[in-house]
Amino acid sequence: MAFPAAEFHDLKGRGVLISGGGSGIGAPLVEAFARQGARVAFIDIAERESRALAERLAKDCAHAPVFLPADLRDAASLAGVVEKAQAAIGPIRVLINNAARDDRQALEDVTLESWDENQAVNLRHVFFLCQAVAPIMKRAGGGSIINFSSIAFMLNMGEIPAYATAKAGIIGLTKSLAGRLGPDDIRVNAILPGMVVTQRQKDLWIDDAAIAAMIEKQCLKHSLFAEDMVGPCLYLASDCSARMTAQTMIIDGGVF
Repeated sequence: MAFPAAEFHDLKGRGVLISGGGSGIGAPLVEAFARQGARVAFIDIAERESRALAERLAKDCAHAPVFLPADLRDAASLAGVVEKAQAAIGPIRVLINNAARDDRQALEDVTLESWDENQAVNLRHVFFLCQAVAPIMKRAGGGSIINFSSIAFMLNMGEIPAYATAKAGIIGLTKSLAGRLGPDDIRVNAILPGMVVTQRQKDLWIDDAAIAAMIEKQCLKHSLFAEDMVGPCLYLASDCSARMTAQTMIIDGGVF
């Protein structure tokens, strides 16, 4: 697993909370911040993968990442999860809202229940984690919130109406929270990945032909992998981006 050679010295010892950190894009983020010397806690529902990641990184990182098992759909429990994170790693100065699930569903198959489930998985918890973390960041003197959206909502993909709505909503939420939290020196930005090739995507949604078709649309003719999101996240978490807020950073190889 390759990571940027740059060291962000200000991240050493900094409290970082990551949602969906057990696999996919989240696992390289957990590893990258831990290797920068940050104190990392991560939330996930997948216990086997998450515990294996935490155990592996505990062997050679200054601060072993802390795995917090939780179901992000249970919004009422999130304040308690944040309290556990703070108890484990100290003041949370960085929040990365990464967890998501891009389930496909035809327009005619969407039900009230499936719509609400999709928003709970992809949007609702983002707000409530921000709400719980904001007072901690304020007391600590500021912080950085990084929300993961996606270019998917700009691609006119007919099979993801609920997911596209959630990912577009994250942009609006990011802008609103940036305005509300800026006076407390809390920055809020969003990352919009392109087609990131993970094992889950290959198992469920994409094949070689789909990957080739996306690369054809990109300026940079390379597949995107989870590790490609590490550098942008480190930058947005670091004081290197101290005057950057309310922005969207597209990492898609040049589709948009």
